[in-house]
Amino acid sequence: MEMLEKIRKAYTEYVLENGKQPTSVFQFAKKLKLTEADFYTHYTSFDAIEADVWLAFFTDAKATVDVDETYQSYSVREKLLAFYYTWIELLKAQRSFVVYSYGRLRAESKGQGLRGMTPKAPVLNAFKDEFFDFARDLLAEGRESKEVEPRPFITDRYPNALWGQTLYLLDFWVRDVSKNFEKTDSAIEKSVNTTFDLIGRSPLDTLFDFAKFMYQNK
Repeated sequence: MEMLEKIRKAYTEYVLENGKQPTSVFQFAKKLKLTEADFYTHYTSFDAIEADVWLAFFTDAKATVDVDETYQSYSVREKLLAFYYTWIELLKAQRSFVVYSYGRLRAESKGQGLRGMTPKAPVLNAFKDEFFDFARDLLAEGRESKEVEPRPFITDRYPNALWGQTLYLLDFWVRDVSKNFEKTDSAIEKSVNTTFDLIGRSPLDTLFDFAKFMYQNK
């Protein structure tokens, strides 16, 4: 773990100082006093390092909220809010790297932004996979607590909706120039509340249940 952190730190410092990835693994490893073979025992490429950094942002945020005793008593809506606020706080500590990496991925997607290029962005795959597991657990808890309404055909798409929301918030925060990123805090609150208003029970669900009852008892 110590070596992985050393490599990640050296990589983030390099790209921030040079505005690009190292020229070669050989030169990068040499500066760390590693052989090229030693480097490859830890990472297969520079993109693999970057993917690990993005994953660490997520796992660190999740670990932080998980150890908070009050978090365990939160509603599902509140848990997602707490996660996003914590995640953004961790991103702030490495904002320069996030902006660099975001910009690189966005450029590779020909300006479509993270939301447009995500399926073709391997750097985010590990983060995405872990987030989907987190989202599925939250949604399952929400169904038990009646905060999430199961609906035919679209329930399985809920994790994708939360992932899209995550990328929207990341995109918003990178572009946010408000004092202390206050607008991002508002974006988090409004987007999460809107999401749960949509996936929660609504008058339309009551109408559907009534129509179903009438059909079954005609």
